[in-house]
Amino acid sequence: MIITRRAVVQGLGFAVSLPLMPRLTRGQPADLITKPIPRSGEPMPVVGLGTWITFNVGDDPVLKDECAAVIAAFFEGGGRMIDSSPMYGSSQPTIGHGLRKLDYPERLFSAEKVWISDPAGGAAQIEASRGYWGVGKFDLVQVHNLVSWEEHLPALFDMKAAGQLRYVGITTSEGRRHREIERVMASQPIDFVQITYNVLDREPEDRILPLAREKGIAVIVNRPFRQGDLIRQFEDAPLPDWVAETGARNWAQFLLKFIISHPAVTCAIPATTRVDHVRENLDAARGTLPDETMRRRMVDYVEAL
Repeated sequence: MIITRRAVVQGLGFAVSLPLMPRLTRGQPADLITKPIPRSGEPMPVVGLGTWITFNVGDDPVLKDECAAVIAAFFEGGGRMIDSSPMYGSSQPTIGHGLRKLDYPERLFSAEKVWISDPAGGAAQIEASRGYWGVGKFDLVQVHNLVSWEEHLPALFDMKAAGQLRYVGITTSEGRRHREIERVMASQPIDFVQITYNVLDREPEDRILPLAREKGIAVIVNRPFRQGDLIRQFEDAPLPDWVAETGARNWAQFLLKFIISHPAVTCAIPATTRVDHVRENLDAARGTLPDETMRRRMVDYVEAL
């Protein structure tokens, strides 16, 4: 959620036990709700982990270990997708730090981005990102905010064909460039699209989400809490009693359940610096997802606040 919450984690000392944690394996149970990636049918837990701002901690060893504790809790809870970008400062080496402490969980689904205006530098940037993570290859590489997408996408498709990555995607955020996103979705054989979508920012429902279903494109949702602004906006209001039917116990889970219950959404990627918050976020992927009637009720309730 927001960086100022990091002090709470320091007081709890989560990082101390990290070196003693065993390797996580596919054999461990994970009861999270999953959805299939349309192109392959591969199951994906509907809540992942974003790293924008929250993992940009530089070389501070205490803060890096706090992020490693978040990653550990994420995999313990059954999570898979971690998303990052070269734009996110030191987030990539911070991820690598956490993954090394866990001996690289086999469940990891690595989602990276290429973000460089000079197409000739794309391959080198992706290789540098791979080195920061310490993975053999990325599962997904996305063209970040459509920067030079006309040149980057063919290169990514070639890498996919050569077995150097598994999926190709594009991203945008904060409702920008939706028309161009639609054009790429309609014309290019991409596997993923990443957008901003939440209970108040519902413009993607009009065109992007239906188009994703039509084209068989997986949808990742970024900024599900508007960097925590939505939680701060609603936290003083009571949760409606009827939302208990879905298993939501707090506003974060209310907001996440709305997002991941859309039929076109594959995974939401909230970012956080706190172990308790990553566990709460994953709990939104348990229980029941709202049906269309419940989703309409959730919108009406929030808009009336």
